[in-house]
Amino acid sequence: MRSSQNSYKTFTLKGEVQEEDRTPIKDVEILVNGGTYTKTNALGEFRLQVKQGDQITITSDYFDTIYYTVDTDDRLTVKVTESRFNNTPQLLQEKANAFETSIDSALFYKSVSIEKSIQFITESINHSSSTKQNAEAFELLGDVYAEWNQFDLAITNYKISINNKDVVDVQLKLAAAYHKNKSNENALKVYDKLAENNLNNYQNISLDEGKADVYFETSKTKEALNLYKKALKKAEEFKIQEKITDLNSKIGDVYAKMGAKDIAKTYYNTALGLAGQQNETREIEEKEKVANFENATQDYNKEIEIRKSVVETVEKNKKNFYLPNESALTPQKQNYKIGNAYYLQKNYTEAVPYLEKSIQQADETEDLVVKKDATKKLSEVYSASKNYNKALETYKDYTSLVEDLYRKKEQEISQAARFAKNLAEKQSRIQSLETDRQLSISQINLSKERNKRQQFYIYALIGGLFLVLLLAYLMFKYIKQQRLSNNLLALKSLRSQMNPHFIFNALNSVNSFIAVNDERTANKYLSDFSKLMRAVLENSEEDFIPLEKEIELIKLYTQLEHFRFQDKFEYTIDIDAELQVSDYEIPPMLLQPYIENAVWHGLRYKSEKGYLKINIEEDKPQNLKITITDNGIGREESKALKTNHQKKHNSKGLGNIQKRVDILNTMYKNKISVQVVNNPVETGTQVVVLIKK
Repeated sequence: MRSSQNSYKTFTLKGEVQEEDRTPIKDVEILVNGGTYTKTNALGEFRLQVKQGDQITITSDYFDTIYYTVDTDDRLTVKVTESRFNNTPQLLQEKANAFETSIDSALFYKSVSIEKSIQFITESINHSSSTKQNAEAFELLGDVYAEWNQFDLAITNYKISINNKDVVDVQLKLAAAYHKNKSNENALKVYDKLAENNLNNYQNISLDEGKADVYFETSKTKEALNLYKKALKKAEEFKIQEKITDLNSKIGDVYAKMGAKDIAKTYYNTALGLAGQQNETREIEEKEKVANFENATQDYNKEIEIRKSVVETVEKNKKNFYLPNESALTPQKQNYKIGNAYYLQKNYTEAVPYLEKSIQQADETEDLVVKKDATKKLSEVYSASKNYNKALETYKDYTSLVEDLYRKKEQEISQAARFAKNLAEKQSRIQSLETDRQLSISQINLSKERNKRQQFYIYALIGGLFLVLLLAYLMFKYIKQQRLSNNLLALKSLRSQMNPHFIFNALNSVNSFIAVNDERTANKYLSDFSKLMRAVLENSEEDFIPLEKEIELIKLYTQLEHFRFQDKFEYTIDIDAELQVSDYEIPPMLLQPYIENAVWHGLRYKSEKGYLKINIEEDKPQNLKITITDNGIGREESKALKTNHQKKHNSKGLGNIQKRVDILNTMYKNKISVQVVNNPVETGTQVVVLIKK
């Protein structure tokens, strides 16, 4: 069936969704009659199976929902103007270019004239300017050949289309063409490969249905039944009405083949009811199938009733139906089958008029095949009803028709050969166009390759320069890292030298208490000393510790020294009340050597009682100032009193402190400064430590 029936047939609607500047919008949902079919791809394109009158809903978070009633199979373009958000898009039908005009003309003649359709497709290939357009042209050429049952040529052109642009729908068409060309193994290979893809709802259903068709034809009824039911479940879930009808009908076929006639009849009746809700064409197609089933189950009354209904529908809508003689729904075939059903019931009286009418209609439409079959059957009816004269006369007509049909078949075979040769020539010319196009593309690619090679050398030079700069940067970074590692190692070494020195002095103090048999004082001193040591060890691995921890350390240390030299000095530790102690950090044990120096080399040699003042304040914003002042004997007199061993020891201790400060300043950008001067008020020494916040 072709021509006027196409308005009821499913076809592929292609389209795209894009912004005003042609930027594609992906993941836009396209729904048909409420059932989700597909989404736009990364290029903003979509394609889906529809028929005239279907309601399409186009939804996205980027724009307001729009609705469209399918009228033609022209390409649909959705353009979202101005803002992508909260804006109503427009359905546009842009002026067709030469390629699109040729494609539209080929579509128009697809079911009417294969020659004209191929002619326009050839023109479209000449106008093609991209692999996308080329793929579309060869897909349509495959559709044309499939429409005219030239499945081997359809396969060839679907493959060319896929080589230009791999599209799932074309892969499904290729598999179906393989199946119809009796190449079921190849069909299954394509279907199995497609199963790995991310398919939309309609494609998933088509995949399961296609595989089931192959299994059914190869008598794998169990596998076919499972896949048909799986596809039916999906079709019902997504409300794809025509698939629900088709799949119920095909499940009926499987049960009929398995001999489960009652179950088959249930599915056929469901399909028939659904077909009646779609359109008259689909309904009479399903009625033909059910009538054949009733014939096979010998329910001739039901068969006759259904076939009469088909004839009535066709006769009533002659203008809407163009039925070629190959169609199973022509009035002459239906009347012949009605007459045959009466004959099988041995109701010869009723059989005769239907067979005669079939012969008359076949004569009018030049359908020699039906005319021959109906004439032979009429002869058999006359013979069975013992009207031998009529039987003989009719049989002679039959033999004459056989001769006419033989001559006609010879002519058709000759015409088919010429037709096939003509198609082969057209296909050869079209493929030569594709070969020329591929050659042109190869030449263009070769030119691009040369340009790429030149660009490669330029980029290689730039890349080489970049690598040299990168290497220099990495070397700089490596050297910097090595310096940092060396500094950290030096700091650790200096800290390790300071701790034993401090411990040695503290143990000397304990030893002096024990020497004078002051065990109680020694125990008290050891208890406080252990607290100090625990705090020192906890912070020994850190470059900086919170200021409040360092204050605790110097308080504890000064307390211990005062405990030992109570008769030599008094001390105060003043902290500015406005100072935010928590805002500052300080290297651990930075102040202790200076306090130790003030006590051991300044205050303990003083004849009268001296003092030690430690003042902590904020000198200016972002600057901490720590002042350690004593009124001891002073640096010059202290130096004169020292032994060579003491001079060396003192020099080493203060030298370690200075090295620590130098390393920390290198690492932390001059964070610390230490200044040792004479007491500005009286004899003694003053140490001023400045630390940036």
